Amino acid sequence: MGVEMHWYLVHTKPRQEMCALENLQQQGYQCYLPTLPSEKLRHGSLMVSAEPLFPRYLFIRLGRGDAAKSWAPIRSTKGVSRLVSFGGETARVNDGLIELLRTQEALAQAEPERLFRPGERVCLTEAPFAGIEGIYQMIDGERRIMVLIEILSRPVVMRVVPASLRKAS
Repeated sequence: MGVEMHWYLVHTKPRQEMCALENLQQQGYQCYLPTLPSEKLRHGSLMVSAEPLFPRYLFIRLGRGDAAKSWAPIRSTKGVSRLVSFGGETARVNDGLIELLRTQEALAQAEPERLFRPGERVCLTEAPFAGIEGIYQMIDGERRIMVLIEILSRPVVMRVVPASLRKAS
């Protein structure tokens, strides 16, 4: 007879979700770390990276009983803080939630969360236009950003590198 398996929640150390995931998987545990593609500024360029949907958490599938894989190594795994529990009882996660998250994650992979959205107010940070606010338009084919600014009451489109922008407050 097979071991009945359920999903549980692992609390990871800060920014170590991937480390915990890899180390748990290397030990033979089935894990799931839902991620969202998100645009980030790295070395002055916009890059898309997979960011955890729930920072500091990942899911692990475990069984109970004598025939099940031991839970003991989990807590001492690099990147892991602990298994989440409430009132001494390890928190079980409904299978339906995991399936829902997998479906939503698959849909989200097609369209990354953008750092700047068209129509959003932005502020230029580099001379000679530092401090001037504009409206984010789009990225051109050369990965430069087009920003609409107003000079002498006339709208002008400028092409700038992503690193020279920040969200307007």
